[in-house]
Amino acid sequence: MIEVCELTKRFGGRTAVDHLSFTVLPGRVTGFLGPNGAGKSTTLRMILGLDAPTTGAATVDGVPFHRHPRGLRYVGALLDAGQVHGGRSATAHLRALARSNGIPRRRVDQVLQEVGLAEAADRRVGGFSLGMKQRLGIAAALLGDPPVLMFDEPINGMDPEGVLWVRRLLRRLAGEGRTVFLSSHLMTEMENTADHLVVIGRGRLVAAEPLRDFAARSTRSSVLVGTPRAAQLAALLTAAGASVEPESPAGAETLAVTGLPADRIGALAFEHGIRLSELTTRAASLEAAFMDLTTDSVEYPAGRPR
Repeated sequence: MIEVCELTKRFGGRTAVDHLSFTVLPGRVTGFLGPNGAGKSTTLRMILGLDAPTTGAATVDGVPFHRHPRGLRYVGALLDAGQVHGGRSATAHLRALARSNGIPRRRVDQVLQEVGLAEAADRRVGGFSLGMKQRLGIAAALLGDPPVLMFDEPINGMDPEGVLWVRRLLRRLAGEGRTVFLSSHLMTEMENTADHLVVIGRGRLVAAEPLRDFAARSTRSSVLVGTPRAAQLAALLTAAGASVEPESPAGAETLAVTGLPADRIGALAFEHGIRLSELTTRAASLEAAFMDLTTDSVEYPAGRPR
């Protein structure tokens, strides 16, 4: 379990993390979301003792991470796949980590096999692609078979097979009762992987709740309407106060309607003799909820007047 209590980090006059508190429980994947500059990386670094908090505390199973002897047996983390000596082989890199943490040498071969790098084990890391470096970073996180795992953008550079593999791996690790904390900007991956969310903005907590509850906060749920008389129906719905847009890539005969419920849309179509081929309520997405709740926390918004 990871506990963050009133965690604050200041860099000079700038507050990167501001009295942040949350808990990451075992047995589920907890997603960590926030706009660029929200303080996610700084928070992860403080949990691992790489940055010292200005005030507050972060603990793993009740104590600060640096007090755990042989830390890789307690927490495995991937924060930056590029932080590896390029002249070393994958095997040499992992053996050094294993030796310093009292981990059996045979474990190196096991994790290289698990992440799909067995055939590249003796190649220099400097020649690895980004996706291969990500796999090596995941291997290092798994090396000590720890109960707590933390990953920051683990699928950057991954091909589709790699993305699916990471998703299944994280779900399996959580299913084994481990604490899994995942930071990512990719909303689709969060929707497919996370059970719970911690969302921050400008260093402060925005939400800490199940993913489905967070997504339900959005006001952007819509209704998909299919009809051969799309233009006529769009005019009627707009006059009734709805917002209507053609739904791409379905084409002009499918409309995305917000502002009116499905039953009201159906009634208007019936009253004017307009045949419908589809009338489906589409739940708000995680992306829509995230945008709704973090708009005021974006540090560097694009396309807005200054």
